Amino acid sequence: MTYLITQACCNDASCVSVCPVNCIHPTPDEPAFMSAEMLYIDPDTCIECAACVDECPVDAIKLDTDLAESDSRYLTINASYFEQNPIDPDDFPMEPKSRRGDFSGLRVAIVGSGPAASYAAAEVLRHRGAEVDMYERLLTPYGLIRSGVAPDHQGTKAITALYRDTMSKPSFHLHLGIEIGRDLSHLELLEHHSAVIYAVGASGDQRLRIDGEDLPGSHAATEFVAWYNGHPDYADAEFDLSGERAVIVGNGNVALDVARILVSDPDALDRTDIADHALSTLRNSNICEVVILGRRGPAQAAYTNSEFHALTQLPGIDVVVDPREVTLDEHTRALIDGGDASAAVRLKAELAAELGQRAVADDRKRIVFRYLVSPTEIVGDARATGVHVVRNSLVLDDAGVARAVAGEDGEFIEAGLVLRSIGYRGTGIADVPFDPKRGVIPNANGRVIDPGSGDVVGGVYTTGWIKRGPSGGIGTNKKCARDTVDLLLDDFGNGRLGPVTARGDLETLIAERQPKAVDFAGWNRIDTAERQAGGERGRPRVKFVSLESMAEAARAIDSASAR
Repeated sequence: MTYLITQACCNDASCVSVCPVNCIHPTPDEPAFMSAEMLYIDPDTCIECAACVDECPVDAIKLDTDLAESDSRYLTINASYFEQNPIDPDDFPMEPKSRRGDFSGLRVAIVGSGPAASYAAAEVLRHRGAEVDMYERLLTPYGLIRSGVAPDHQGTKAITALYRDTMSKPSFHLHLGIEIGRDLSHLELLEHHSAVIYAVGASGDQRLRIDGEDLPGSHAATEFVAWYNGHPDYADAEFDLSGERAVIVGNGNVALDVARILVSDPDALDRTDIADHALSTLRNSNICEVVILGRRGPAQAAYTNSEFHALTQLPGIDVVVDPREVTLDEHTRALIDGGDASAAVRLKAELAAELGQRAVADDRKRIVFRYLVSPTEIVGDARATGVHVVRNSLVLDDAGVARAVAGEDGEFIEAGLVLRSIGYRGTGIADVPFDPKRGVIPNANGRVIDPGSGDVVGGVYTTGWIKRGPSGGIGTNKKCARDTVDLLLDDFGNGRLGPVTARGDLETLIAERQPKAVDFAGWNRIDTAERQAGGERGRPRVKFVSLESMAEAARAIDSASAR
């Protein structure tokens, strides 16, 4: 027997530090960690001690004998990684260095409340005497865990239990409903804190820059995701699901999430925390086919193998691939045949080829993967009615990367809904350096730098997607945050960070600027009210989707009075 890591893996790497035989890889010390699709357990080294099972925050680790038949593929997924990346069992990861000393007087402002921000807070508070004040413009914390992770991925959302433990510490202060740049300025944060860490993520979306992109019926997938997750900024958004086909441009994990939600059984979604308004719209949806467009081949697809495999296990849904479109280009085929392609690339090609041989039913909903196609125009007069696409071929650039090059052959795909899912990008904050081309805060390993001079901006740091761009999973932010906080602590220890004002001065300023701000106790009331409402309906929670209802729940002495 052996333990295996499955789909829900968050790359948090908590399991790595407790493994007594170093069988979980890649570790945060290995170069592959920041780009790995997930973590893997070596079946030949695992001693079945179950330490990793107890430590995993999202219940992603299973014993092979307990796997459902639909998850048996993870035996291959875990083993294949180590076939290509053999490890030395004696090569144990180094324990992180433990800093000693008194960090009293260190007060850190963290802007944002998602995974990157929460991991940064946990790292700061590991050190005696340090304080954290976290600022979030919404009245609920956790960022994309609440408003981005698909509602049918409740296991992934369980990681918020770790963040909640951090927020419950006496040296942590939560300030919800405060927008930096509106209620407090960047300079005011610096005045009242030793340092500021920006962990605001990348909530903007990339554009296609083609004709028809702004037609009604053409939307960013980020907006659709926020809508079905109950984000208050998108609670009133409208999506027309009266047509029978939707097209999603881009084939990353977000595209797969959106496709799955569009064709899932609404009764199954009613057991999740999906927003009520979205569930009502989906119950009346006519969409029976979702077409996912990828500009490169199946081996270069942006989705992870675990999410792609999970999609093929949906009951009552056919996942369709044209066998003519899974033929690999000569370069990729040579890499796979020669053993030089990564295990992830090999598996992507294999899974797509297998689907190309599957029989499909005419009377079932379906998700159709199209490869080597790019949209050239979204067509329609009053609203979108479809997409013109062009066939691509793969050409190696000077760096040996396969790039998609448009050909002359094209076609029209009729659709009443078009969603672009080609990536996230960050947005700037007043008085904070920003690189508009990359959509990140310019930095040197987490220390913010002035883009003009290249000089370090004293006391200002960044972590997460706004630091490195939208790459890596939830748990990848843990290492990213640790790297940033290590630099901050070095600067504090070397006297580079200034003294802070009295705590009362900060609290007075916050009360003056935003008297309706919500603290951790207020969030607890919101959380409790949502969970109680969910319990009455057999759901994890029923989300508040308006700021007014959230504020009312936060103020309620008895959470039941919020409804």
